[in-house]
Amino acid sequence: MKIAIVKLSAMGDIIHAMVALQYIKKANPSLEIDWIVEKGFAKVLEGNPDIDTILPVNLKAIKQDKKQFFNQLSTVKKYANTQYDLVIDAQGLLKSAIVAKLLGKNRAGFSKRSIREGIAASFYTHKVDIEYAANTIDRNAKVMSEPLGITITPKMILNKEVFLYYEDDTVFSVLSREKKNIIFIIGSTWPSRNYPKEKFAKLADALEENVLIAWGSATEKEDAEWIANHSKFVTVLPQINLNGLKAIIGKSDLLIGNDTGPTHMAWGLNVPSITIFGPTPVNRVYVTPINKVITSSSEVNHYKLNKNDFSIKEVEVDEIVKIAKDLLYD
Repeated sequence: MKIAIVKLSAMGDIIHAMVALQYIKKANPSLEIDWIVEKGFAKVLEGNPDIDTILPVNLKAIKQDKKQFFNQLSTVKKYANTQYDLVIDAQGLLKSAIVAKLLGKNRAGFSKRSIREGIAASFYTHKVDIEYAANTIDRNAKVMSEPLGITITPKMILNKEVFLYYEDDTVFSVLSREKKNIIFIIGSTWPSRNYPKEKFAKLADALEENVLIAWGSATEKEDAEWIANHSKFVTVLPQINLNGLKAIIGKSDLLIGNDTGPTHMAWGLNVPSITIFGPTPVNRVYVTPINKVITSSSEVNHYKLNKNDFSIKEVEVDEIVKIAKDLLYD
């Protein structure tokens, strides 16, 4: 049996869906699984033994150049030549539903009430019903497993094996042998999701370990350098690709960061982490003995996130330090 999973983006969403693969393959080892993904995130999937083929698309290019529509249409139709027995749209957007329809006749995805773009459900031949406000990881696990007659429980997810893989990288040279290595993820897609740089600097001073800051844009690099100039314990990482990011996180002792893709890598690598939440729902993640969260006082509406909610600034450094020391030294 051949199936295609459509999960195009973003990084955190892809990671939260990938956890299901190990249980799907364990239940049906002969299953062939291909994954359709935006090419910018393909390296997140690389190395996973439960994926047979990673199939990149570049739908984002259509926004800049309308002529790319025909190129991407041709690419998806070429992938459809595989003749999939089942296509699972784990994204739940109109664009992902269209991709799924182009890929095969038997298509599974979320029910109308389970997604924001309800029209996408009309493209599926099998609909999976789960609350939109339910845990993001549970939602992904259900939409990917139920159409195959497989059940994935929260207990199984809590006992998951590592599912992100990387090759050795030159970035390892910045790791310390004398101190604990702590990764800071200081950026995200919204300014209101970002913990203040001033507090990150204070956090580094309080921990007194080898703090490494990863960045992905010019603005994040500028903030990282500001933090490094205000704390002697901080080193700004060089620009690295997704393999390098997985590698440095995989070798670290702790990751502290905003609610964003690179932070969620720690969970996929079974690395201790603290995710700082402000205007986004904490049910995006699983809280485990090594993966902790800290939240602002905001009441978050799952259906209408407030990008102007900067309550993350209220989170006290001392609270994060306490959790970090428990993870690092207990």
